[in-house]
Amino acid sequence: MAISLAGGLEGDHWAKGCWRTTEDGKPHPDMQICIMNARCIGLIAQARSNCAPAGDNLFLDMDLSEENLVPGQRLALGSAVLEITAVPHNGCKSFVERFGRDALAFVSTREAKRLRLRGIYARVVQDGRISLGDKVKKLT
Repeated sequence: MAISLAGGLEGDHWAKGCWRTTEDGKPHPDMQICIMNARCIGLIAQARSNCAPAGDNLFLDMDLSEENLVPGQRLALGSAVLEITAVPHNGCKSFVERFGRDALAFVSTREAKRLRLRGIYARVVQDGRISLGDKVKKLT
């Protein structure tokens, strides 16, 4: 699947409109890619087939906490490079509609927010291709 600075993740709606825009009305690049912890969504969704409704672009089996991934940290995934942004990723109305209030309460506890269980945002800094099962590597 292609991922690019211009379009985000192939097939995603980000490039067509984002809940936050830049001054010129373009989709804000700091919310380009939504990432959620794969184990967390697995617990909430109960089946891999139920994960997509979370609305995130990527589900990664890694520690998403700020202790591990500070804003500005770059990640290599496939042939693409992403950069973690400082924008907090919180549950929304759609998340509640899809998984219920208990799921939102779970990802909103103090510890869950510290671990960023609801997820994080990233921006594309190098176009590339990604595939299911690609290893993620933190870049220095």
